[in-house]
Amino acid sequence: MDTARWYRAFGEREARGESPTYERLALAVAGDPGLLALLDGLPEPKRQPNLIFGAVRHLGGPVDDPAAFRRWTADHWAEVAATVRARRTQTNEAARCAVLLPLLARLPQPLALLEVGASAGLCLYPDAYRYRYVRPGAEDHLVGPAGSAVRLTCAVAGDVRLPGRVPEVVWRAGLDLNPLDVTDPDDLGWLTALVWPEQHGRRDRLTAAARVARADPPLLRRGDLLTDLPALAAAAPPEATLVVFHSAVLAYVPPVARTGFARTVAGLPGHWIANEAAGVLPAPADSPAPPPGEATRFLLSLDGRPVAWAGPHGQSLHGLTG
Repeated sequence: MDTARWYRAFGEREARGESPTYERLALAVAGDPGLLALLDGLPEPKRQPNLIFGAVRHLGGPVDDPAAFRRWTADHWAEVAATVRARRTQTNEAARCAVLLPLLARLPQPLALLEVGASAGLCLYPDAYRYRYVRPGAEDHLVGPAGSAVRLTCAVAGDVRLPGRVPEVVWRAGLDLNPLDVTDPDDLGWLTALVWPEQHGRRDRLTAAARVARADPPLLRRGDLLTDLPALAAAAPPEATLVVFHSAVLAYVPPVARTGFARTVAGLPGHWIANEAAGVLPAPADSPAPPPGEATRFLLSLDGRPVAWAGPHGQSLHGLTG
C-alpha cells in the first residue's frame, strides 16, 4: 500500500470530524518525503497511522503541531520504530458492550464469555456497566448497575429488542497475541495513548473500565485465534453458555485466516457474536444496506446471521428487520 495515500485517506476519511489533530497530522505526514521514507522502512502493518501516532504519544512526543511532530519523530526514530514493532493497535473500547448487550441478555444464562482479540479484556464486563439506550420519541431505556462508574449511551433505531437486565457472567476469558494488563502502568499507558486526542470521554471511560478489570481480573491468554481458541474454549464451565465474541479484530487478519477462524468458531459449542466492519466477514446477499448518516458501520451478527448495524465504538445500534 502506498504510504502517502494511506495517511491521506486516514486524515480525510477517518480523522475528519473525529480528531482535527490527527486529520492535520495525517495530511502533513502524507506530504512529507522525509517521514514517508522512515515509515517505508517498516513492515507494512507497522506503518498504520493509529500505531505511529500512538507510539509517539506513548513516548511523550508532540502531536498537536505537525512541524514539532516531524522533528521529534525524526530525532527519536529508533525509539518510535522499536515501539511500533513491539506493539499493536489494541484499542479497548468498553462502549462496544452497548451493542453486544441486547444479544448477550437473550441467550441462555449464565454465560461464559470468551473474547477473541481481547486486548486488556475491558469488553468482558457487560454486567458491570450502566447503559442508556436512546430512541427518538421514546423514554430512555436504562439497564445495569445504577452505581457503575462506566456509563454507556447508545442510540437505537430499527428492530432492536432492548434488554431488561444485564447478563449473568460466571466466567470471562480473553485470547490475544499480546494481551495487556491494566495493572501494569506501561500497558495502561499504551491503551491511553491509542485514544485520539480530542476524545476525552473515551479516555475517562477507559480509566473507569480499567478499575473494574483490576478489581476482578479476567483470564487472559496469549495465543492465536486459529490454533489456540479451542483449548481456551474447552476451559469454560460446562454449566454455562459459551459465547465467543470479537469486535474490530478480523480486519487485521488475512482473509484466508478469517475463513479458517469462522470454521473453527462455528464448530464450538454455544454461540458466536461478531462485531466487525462491513465486508470483513461474508454476509448473505440479501443483507440490507447500512443506514445513512455514518460513514463507518459495523455489522453485528449472531451465529453468522446479521442482526444489526452498529457504530464502531458502540455509539449506535440499528436493528435489521425481517
